[in-house]
Amino acid sequence: MKISEQWLREWVNPPLSSDELAHQLTMAGLEVDALEPVAGTFSGVVVAEITHAEQHPDADKLRVCTVNMGADTVQIVCGAPNARVGLKAPLARVGAVLPGDFKIKKAKLRGVESQGMLCAEAELGLSDASEGLMALPADAPVGTDLRDYLQLDDHLIEIGLTPNRADCLGIAGIAREVGLLNGLPVNEVSCEPVAAAVEDTFQVQLEAPERCPRYVGRVIRNIDISRPSPLWLQEKLRRCGLRSIDAVVDVTNYILLELGQPMHAFDLDRLQGGIVVRTAQAGESLPLLDGQTAELRDDTLVIADHGGPVAMAGIMGGEPTAVGEGTSHLFLESAFFAPGPLAGQARSYGLHTDSSHRFERGVDFRLQRSALERATRLLLDIVGGEPGPVIEAVAEAQLPVRPDVALRRARIPRLLGFELADADVERILTGLGLGVTATAEGWLCSVPSWRFDISIEADLLEELARVYGYNRLPVSHIQAALVIPPKPESRLSLRSLRRHLCARGYREAITYSFVDPRLQQLFDPAVDPVALENPISAEMAVMRSSLLPGLASAVQRSAHRQQSRVRLFETGLRFIPGAPGAGLAGLRQVPTLAMMISGQRFAESWSVASAAADFYDLKGDLESLLGLGRCQGEFAFRAAEHPALHPGQTAEITRTGQVVGRIGALHPAVLAALDINGPVLACEMDLDALLEGELPAFGELSRFPEVRRDLSVLVDKSVPAATLMQNVTAAAGAYLRELRLFDVYEGKGIDPKRKSLAFGLTFRDQSRTLSDEVVNQAMDQVIDSLEKNYNAELRNQAL
Repeated sequence: MKISEQWLREWVNPPLSSDELAHQLTMAGLEVDALEPVAGTFSGVVVAEITHAEQHPDADKLRVCTVNMGADTVQIVCGAPNARVGLKAPLARVGAVLPGDFKIKKAKLRGVESQGMLCAEAELGLSDASEGLMALPADAPVGTDLRDYLQLDDHLIEIGLTPNRADCLGIAGIAREVGLLNGLPVNEVSCEPVAAAVEDTFQVQLEAPERCPRYVGRVIRNIDISRPSPLWLQEKLRRCGLRSIDAVVDVTNYILLELGQPMHAFDLDRLQGGIVVRTAQAGESLPLLDGQTAELRDDTLVIADHGGPVAMAGIMGGEPTAVGEGTSHLFLESAFFAPGPLAGQARSYGLHTDSSHRFERGVDFRLQRSALERATRLLLDIVGGEPGPVIEAVAEAQLPVRPDVALRRARIPRLLGFELADADVERILTGLGLGVTATAEGWLCSVPSWRFDISIEADLLEELARVYGYNRLPVSHIQAALVIPPKPESRLSLRSLRRHLCARGYREAITYSFVDPRLQQLFDPAVDPVALENPISAEMAVMRSSLLPGLASAVQRSAHRQQSRVRLFETGLRFIPGAPGAGLAGLRQVPTLAMMISGQRFAESWSVASAAADFYDLKGDLESLLGLGRCQGEFAFRAAEHPALHPGQTAEITRTGQVVGRIGALHPAVLAALDINGPVLACEMDLDALLEGELPAFGELSRFPEVRRDLSVLVDKSVPAATLMQNVTAAAGAYLRELRLFDVYEGKGIDPKRKSLAFGLTFRDQSRTLSDEVVNQAMDQVIDSLEKNYNAELRNQAL
């Protein structure tokens, strides 16, 4: 939100510089994002009037103007389309300095002398408007310094308000804060009732009182909308980022900025019958003020007359009933809309307005009549008119209920760490607008209608700390009985996994927990994911049930940016919904590790051959990770299928028989949908299964030599090598120390239905050197077991 410092100081004027005021607001929780001058740095610019203008003799788009600048008359060559006799505009005299250190000198334009420059707003750093000269009011005194006339020695204060501080979305709320922080009274504006000059009324009916419990309005007849807004009003709007449109719209915008109450004015002659606040009906639409036509849903609250919708409640008015050049009679409205039902409505239509921004966060529900009276008085002063009596439709039972909040004296030192005198507590709470009643234990506070963020004791404590000053809170050491939880040595740390993967060339990715529903369907079609009620965007509408969609998107972006080798991993939660109808009650949040690789096996180098990464590259990286817990023998890989993974290149990962993950190449259909040239290999595992290891134990080193025997067998192609290795381990006996698969062969010289597997078996004993007889016996047991269980043949015998 942008506000004018001068405007704020009209309400409360602390003895602080601009920088000190900005710092004070920031320390009070109203963070100042920027403090900027309202105009560029310039000098020598005065109010001037064009008294004569004629076409330049040698240029179609230039005019030669005689300009009165008070003490003298000068000739100016000007190309602005609105340069005309009688126009008052800023004149940069010869010697003036404009923003950017641009000095004005005498010049000749197409042979005609020009003694200065008539200026547009952009040339003075007032705004971006550069389509014509800056038009000044007809009563602007010629010759007056422009900075003095417009009071340009002012600053814009841009405040980044958090959503809970809707009470500060107006000058009045910020002034209330500044007055409290500096112990100064606030000069509130007058909102005295305006007496009715006519008896005209307009019927108002609330059909949705739970969403609009208060609606206030009045008829104003015989206005003169041709009268422009006064300069002070236009300037205040401009400095807060709003342009002047006409006096009626300007006044409603002014009340929005001043009091924080959105308002709207209808052309009374275009309304039919009366006002009805209701939800939209099927098939209704509304042409909006921004030129769009909204197709209304039945959950949208609208302001309607007897002919149909005339405004989207709390968001934007309709074009058919808008105030325009021919308007003579107004119906001026001021309403309160419940924040909850309105939240997200504007965004669902692709809109965001100043009104919706405030109503979604909460507007003071007792402010509407005062705002209406204030706006009426301003309109009568500017455009004249005859006001009717105030019409108020209210459902008191539907207005927000603000229960009293108790603050215990003992909680202040316990939670804030210091003692605060009772007088200071009462001063702060009273200054915030709370009604304070002393009790035996502390205070009972009634919450004002403009504070939607105070409901529990902790809120009051936060207000005390904020207003007292976070920078003034004493620093003290924590004193508590802290119990250090035991850290099992058998469990790996997540940090060790991350370091290990980074050491193997991976980079950690952090992706959103929200994913595109189409991407979610592509990777996990069997799961009906949890949908967000108010998503950030359509591409982030559901909670992920797998980490692979996020990683795949990251790989896609990398590939589209000419990255030929990608290695990514991510740790995070995946969200598994429960039984249908269980809602969030059955939701499981599973800590997960995901890995994904694509591109070349090795980084480009003269020392290694270029080849694409395959299934076994990712499997090798995963097996090295499994080895960190010293229980890799409990894990096994078995062939499986998955909709997102390539048939024949997919495996389940099990631990002691329980499935804990999957690994494989992405399916060609998935690669095509993502526009990625494959292959891309992916793995996903439950983190708990990966982190649970074995307790390290010392094993004495053997002083005796090892004996290695190699074994090559022929088996059916359908038999997994891992299955054979399990059989070999079981049959080899207690002396087997290592088993390694070092060769796989299929092809010439072998039955097409069979394959050759070669194993290296290493035997050793801790207490003696093993004899050939013992080793041969173990090998015979292995061969017999393979022949019996898998119809295996020794390769040298088969050939």
